[in-house]
Amino acid sequence: MQYKQEYAKALVQVLGDVLTEEQITIMIEKPKHDKLGDLAFPCFELAKQYRKSPNRIAEDIASKLDLHIAEKVEPVGGYINIFLKKAVISALTINKVLKEKGQYGSSPVTSKVMTIDLSSPNIAKPFSMGHLRSTVIGNSLALIADKQGYQVVRINHLGDWGTQFGKLIVAYNMWGEEKEVRKSPIKELLALYVKFHKEAEVKPSLNDLGRAAFKNLEEQDEEALQLWKWFREESLKEFMKIYNQLGIQFDSYHGEAFYNDKMDSVVKELQEKGLLMESDGAHVVEVENFPPCLIKKSDGTTLYATRDLAAAIYRQENYRFDKSLYVVGHEQTLHFKQLFAVLRKMGYEWQEGMAHVPFGMILKDGKKMSTRKGKVVLLEDVIKDAITLALKNIEEKNPQLENKEEVANQVGVGAIIFHDLKNFRLNDIEFSLEDMLRFEGETGPYVQYTHARAASLLRKGNYRYDENQQLEMHDHKAWPIIKLLLSFPEVIDKAMNDYDPSQIAKVLLDISKAFNKYYATVKILDEDNLYSRLSLVDAVKIVLNEGLRLLGIQAPQQM
Repeated sequence: MQYKQEYAKALVQVLGDVLTEEQITIMIEKPKHDKLGDLAFPCFELAKQYRKSPNRIAEDIASKLDLHIAEKVEPVGGYINIFLKKAVISALTINKVLKEKGQYGSSPVTSKVMTIDLSSPNIAKPFSMGHLRSTVIGNSLALIADKQGYQVVRINHLGDWGTQFGKLIVAYNMWGEEKEVRKSPIKELLALYVKFHKEAEVKPSLNDLGRAAFKNLEEQDEEALQLWKWFREESLKEFMKIYNQLGIQFDSYHGEAFYNDKMDSVVKELQEKGLLMESDGAHVVEVENFPPCLIKKSDGTTLYATRDLAAAIYRQENYRFDKSLYVVGHEQTLHFKQLFAVLRKMGYEWQEGMAHVPFGMILKDGKKMSTRKGKVVLLEDVIKDAITLALKNIEEKNPQLENKEEVANQVGVGAIIFHDLKNFRLNDIEFSLEDMLRFEGETGPYVQYTHARAASLLRKGNYRYDENQQLEMHDHKAWPIIKLLLSFPEVIDKAMNDYDPSQIAKVLLDISKAFNKYYATVKILDEDNLYSRLSLVDAVKIVLNEGLRLLGIQAPQQM
């Protein structure tokens, strides 16, 4: 909140050099109850220095405070609470939102680059609910970073290499039919993959065949390569359908295979820098506080770490990133700690800009979903169900709506994305179609409906923004909404710093609740002071629209 800085400046004038403006700004709080004001400064840390009680210090400072933005300054229980001038600040806030529109809360564009590794599903496997989290969290962070002035490079690091492809090639050669695979590629390939693992439980020698087939692939065996390319192309076609429905695009689809010819130079560099050690026939890099990072197995094959080192160096050379995020599940935390530690040992200072953004799992009946065992919920099916239910709700509530199918798509997809992003990313989420598709309470459709309600009021009131018209904001019932609109830029900053889109989802829910409460108690379309009230409605609509956009969700004009 910008007025926090003004409050901090006024406190510095009284306190002198006891605390810096930055220290004071950090200390200023938002009181839990409205009756305690809008901002509060705690005086407890000053008690030792002034040798007085916090209550007395609060009274002394409050008596000397000169603060033009406050209508009242009140020392209470060791805090200095200030009450902002509601009418003045309401008008200033609404005007700022209306002038800046979708740019409200944006930071200036910089030359800083951020790469973000997100989604990254495995080829030849279906796009399951398990892939949803990396995809939507990563997409939202990319949109937030873009609003913060970064040039963002979205990378879909496809899982298109590894022993599983050897297993799949063996399974296809043993049980697959080309006609069936062409007809329904992902479904058939998954069935073959599941069958391989079931058979391998009884006949473990199949795993050896799988490893041998992958070695053929690594050695560029023509038949194996043709199958691999075919599996990859068909998978990408299926994935693109999902990405189009989610409204997500990428700048790069360089998967694991892309780095096959870039790993030898990494191994060579590690050797030249004296970092590569032999351990039981394998090659590792020793890293402090963690187990050694395995670079090459005893049979000479490379691993994830080798590939990710090659990818990090390639991305720095090609994009010159200032920040590089990896939106990958929390079970990979050790891997990324090792990766960053090895890059540091290699002397790459740019590693400081790299961060792993972990998240919890989507659970089904309290257990992790497993592709290997066929226990998987397809995202495609969930999207279909969500859109069907959204359309049913629209038919019941607004059968005359012109573009029902389009709105049902926006609402159904929005419900799925919001259900994920309203949760702090590190929390596990229990998969429940029922909860995800609820159209009341703390859901995406509730926020979308509030946006549509605001749009409807503006149409009914024939509202047009006029920057020369004076706003009269003496309605104290609007103040809870104003405070939330005022906090929006700060929430975006915090969501970026914490890599946490749930903070934006939460403020959208709070704005929606506050606005719907206002709608229920104030006759917005009454002629008296209509322009000012509709200006508030427009400001709410703008912020809800922009907040939903930052989550990767569309905002219908009608529902």
